Amino acid sequence: MSILRKAYNSALRVAKRDGFDAGLLASARAARSAYFKAIKKAKRAHWSSFLASATPQTVWTSKTFAIGRPPPCFPELPGASTPPELNKALLHHFFPSQPPRFTDTIRLAFGECLPLVADEVSRALAPSSPSSAPGPEAIPNSVWKRVHRVAPHLIHDVLAPLVVYGSHLLTLKRADGIVIDKPGKPSDASPSPFHIIVLLQTFSKTLKTIMNSRLSCVAWATGLLNPHQCGSLAGLSASEAVTTLTREVNTLQMAGRKVSALFLDIKGSFENLNAATLCGLLRAKGVNPYLVSWTKSFLSGRSYRLLYQASPKVFAQVWVGTPQGSPVSPLLVVIYFPASTARSHGSLPLLSGRLQSDRILCVISAQPPDPTEAVCQAEGQRGQAGCRLLGPKTELIHWGTNRDRDPISNALIHLDGSVFTPKGEVRWLGYWFTPSISTTPHLVKRLTKAQAAFVVVKGHSPPGIGLRPFLCHRVASSVLFPILTYSADAFLPTVHMTRKLSAFWHKVQRWTTNSFISTPPDILAIEACLPPLELLLIYKRQLAHLRVLCSPPEINPIAARLPPSVPTPSVHCHSPDPMALTAKNAGSRLPLLWTQPRPHSKNRAHLPLDALPHSMLFLLGPDGLDALRLISQHLLSNFYPEPLPGCSYPQLKLKC
Repeated sequence: MSILRKAYNSALRVAKRDGFDAGLLASARAARSAYFKAIKKAKRAHWSSFLASATPQTVWTSKTFAIGRPPPCFPELPGASTPPELNKALLHHFFPSQPPRFTDTIRLAFGECLPLVADEVSRALAPSSPSSAPGPEAIPNSVWKRVHRVAPHLIHDVLAPLVVYGSHLLTLKRADGIVIDKPGKPSDASPSPFHIIVLLQTFSKTLKTIMNSRLSCVAWATGLLNPHQCGSLAGLSASEAVTTLTREVNTLQMAGRKVSALFLDIKGSFENLNAATLCGLLRAKGVNPYLVSWTKSFLSGRSYRLLYQASPKVFAQVWVGTPQGSPVSPLLVVIYFPASTARSHGSLPLLSGRLQSDRILCVISAQPPDPTEAVCQAEGQRGQAGCRLLGPKTELIHWGTNRDRDPISNALIHLDGSVFTPKGEVRWLGYWFTPSISTTPHLVKRLTKAQAAFVVVKGHSPPGIGLRPFLCHRVASSVLFPILTYSADAFLPTVHMTRKLSAFWHKVQRWTTNSFISTPPDILAIEACLPPLELLLIYKRQLAHLRVLCSPPEINPIAARLPPSVPTPSVHCHSPDPMALTAKNAGSRLPLLWTQPRPHSKNRAHLPLDALPHSMLFLLGPDGLDALRLISQHLLSNFYPEPLPGCSYPQLKLKC
């Protein structure tokens, strides 16, 4: 490369010295062409060598090298010309200054506190990622995991007094705030196009994870959580929220009602959390004093320093809200903003409650006299909390079925001075919903995303060169498969859509092993070690069903909506009002019981959720009740501070 560069520079200087002779210019162009071709060849050889020698740890680095990173956007605000002024303006916007709510006092040990056990520390450290960005102390999680393996008692001895005294040290409250611009939002000379990612100290996350586990158990036992809540809680995911929504809509439609859904957006839930109000709510519900004391200590006296280009990197006191990057913050927000539930003149709930920490889902029936009044009640309660309920992402949809003779309604909803028009498609929790609850539009979008990701992935491994087959298998199973099958837990694809998804999966299998185009699809699955997509979809669906059947109804809203004959770990059940509505209809729309075989006749219809237990009969066998209890106890062990075999939730309340 150096010889070609010197030859090109020498030829160019000779051509300039002799007055740009035609022959000398031609030789200079040839030297230039040879030099740049050698550069491209060296880049391709280096890239191929990097991909060929890639490891499971560096395979993800190739994506960053191939796509690149966009340049960071420097915040520019009017009246803030210097870095200290810009830092002050950002702090005032994201964390408004307020007077201190609490004063430090001499703390005494709480006698009713459960002692910290070593298993709690191990469970708190296990899910932490070694590659997550550390906070101001710059110590990654891998260091604390290694320390815990070498000296298991060290971290326990440090955290045990903090739990007993209900305190969160000031040195653990320091955090870094990374100012990042929001993608797709142009700068308008305001802090709105930016958001802050809080990087907490990795050691403090261990304590917060332990307290989050304890507080969540007490919150379920004392009724601090709404039974319809699905988001920000351990053991629940988006599939539970989506299945709950579809079940409610299908039940009301089978009862002959018209159903609508209003997806309300909450603005400022984390920023407007009041520590004094939250602690008062915890005391009123009888939460153990050491948990209340730790919550008050955690929310007061925090220090942040904002990091961006040319930032002064100074710490500032923050007395408002709760950090979004903390493991316990979503639970505190869920407890602080209780979901309101309104009812009509009958027993049908109009508002199905809040299913995520920043979104409220209102399922509204058409028979109540004024559904808007019920929504306004939710607006009034939420407005008292200090946040804005009607955000820019509030959407409305009117549900319908393919058997409806009347067209889907286009009625508007007027709420708090805003007018909401119904939409043909609504995106919620990554799922796309249509008025007929068809799964095809959502799966088409997932297939498009997977195809776009596959185009980028194929650039890393062209035929004959690039990544090795086992790395291609890892990329296919950890990148392409989750993108393609997101929603397999809740949405069942049609036969035509399954064929499209399988055709794309065959391309992925062929790319993994670099097979010929004429290779039969049955052989592709064996060579690529990637099972057929039809089997993978069934496997994911059965895992989701098993998780629901083994979950206690007090925690999982889907388990509480199963037929009463299904064996569960508890006798708790939600209000069976929608099931009673379906039971009043003719014999063609009766609920499907646990002991009743699935009808083969097309004249009989049942709820999709009622057929869920029947898909797991072959796993449970004749002694399904005993096997179900064993599995449920195994899954429930992660929710408790220590093993509690046979302990009910009222007993757990007294113990905690």
